[in-house]
Amino acid sequence: MTKPAYRGRFAPSPTGELHFGTLLAAVGSYLQARSRHGEWLLRIEDVDTTRRVPGAADALLSALEDFGFEWDGEIVYQSRRTELYESALAILADKDLIYPCTCSRKQLAQEHQDTPGVYGGHCRHRHLPVREAHALRLRVEDRLIGFDDPVRGHYQQQLARDCGDFIIKRKDGLFAYQLAVVVDDAEQGVTEVVRGVDLLDSTPRQIYLQQQLGYPQPDYLHLPLLLDAHGNKLGKSTGAAALDLSRPALSLHSALELLGQDPPEELARSSLSQLWQWAIEHWDHQRIPKENLYLNPH
Repeated sequence: MTKPAYRGRFAPSPTGELHFGTLLAAVGSYLQARSRHGEWLLRIEDVDTTRRVPGAADALLSALEDFGFEWDGEIVYQSRRTELYESALAILADKDLIYPCTCSRKQLAQEHQDTPGVYGGHCRHRHLPVREAHALRLRVEDRLIGFDDPVRGHYQQQLARDCGDFIIKRKDGLFAYQLAVVVDDAEQGVTEVVRGVDLLDSTPRQIYLQQQLGYPQPDYLHLPLLLDAHGNKLGKSTGAAALDLSRPALSLHSALELLGQDPPEELARSSLSQLWQWAIEHWDHQRIPKENLYLNPH
């Protein structure tokens, strides 16, 4: 069986302007694809409409263009793909793998103080339909799910113990990230997912969903996170400043340094096209640091 051609993707959420942490993820996924002569798809993950900032998606796209990123095909917006998620949900329902959960956040916090983030199965006996507002959870088996990451090494979870049944459709009617991303990656034919290590513990759940839906499993590579001076993930929630778009080559050069690629110093003053050419020709994922990073701006 012939292995499919490489297809990667970058999937930012439109919750603010492009900052350095987002740039780092974009650069890593882009170079994994381009160094393999593969495709690089762009997906706007706006399935959670409550977090969407008006104008943020257009600003992100404009900033990516300023940095010289070139994506393949049309941009995909999760908010326009509800029918695909409904179809996947119907498959899971036919297999009796979902059930309604009416637990409140307060109730969950009280019942699982010793195991935060792990659902104890309070509503597992319930069946659809129910009248009161509810989320939908996926039943998980007591199964060990693992995978090999080129940067992080082998990672695995015992699903029942480490996360329990997880939500795939929220109480407010919005589809959860875990289901949407699995459907999107399969529908778009993504062969490798390159993203931040903050999503490492989501991967076994997504692999389990792929198995239940009959989807192929892509490879996974998790990049180190960029932290601020206090050790917090650099992001919109921690007040990360937007990138200076007037000096894209300098920021791109810094991103390559942080990813362990050791670009020549003179390239920081070169054109974007020269810098990208060097980066694609010399990209080596084995040099990506395993530890999280701290931004040292020029």
